[in-house]
Amino acid sequence: MKELSLHLLDIAQNSISAGARHVDLGVEEGEDLLLLTVADDGRGMSPEFLASVTDPFTTTRTTRKVGLGLPLLRLAAEQTGGWLRVESQLGVGTTVTAAFHACHIDCPPLGDTASTISLLAQGLPEGMELTYTRRTPKGEFRFDTAEIRAVLGPDVPLSEPEVAKWIRDYVAEGEAGTA
Repeated sequence: MKELSLHLLDIAQNSISAGARHVDLGVEEGEDLLLLTVADDGRGMSPEFLASVTDPFTTTRTTRKVGLGLPLLRLAAEQTGGWLRVESQLGVGTTVTAAFHACHIDCPPLGDTASTISLLAQGLPEGMELTYTRRTPKGEFRFDTAEIRAVLGPDVPLSEPEVAKWIRDYVAEGEAGTA
């Protein structure tokens, strides 16, 4: 994947497939370190499955025999001298953390996280919530679908085009304040 935001999208979609009720996405930027985190309260993984989860031939999908999301994320992180850690417990959830050396020539750009967050918010299943936190040395921005739903009320879906555009613009503006 050409942008790290697409990795966030891919891993968050795994959380949705795992039946999560809540997904936390995080991007933390330091001087030379960029951390991506996706944590959920989904089904989690057995220790056996977890041990092979970064193998491209390990997947829960029935439509194909390969799963490239985590292996490609691991490769992208390791190409910068970084790492990937996946922690999971059955019935509790999963946390995926990837570290990138941001100054490395092979570090992919972060990409359009505002559109990624907007897209995820639009497609959330009923009863599922998403939070996104962006931390930089200059500040922190947090987006929470539960807060947005409380303001909009139950009759306005996050998939409404005007709401989706507002979410994208709100996240972009919030992130600009941390740049």
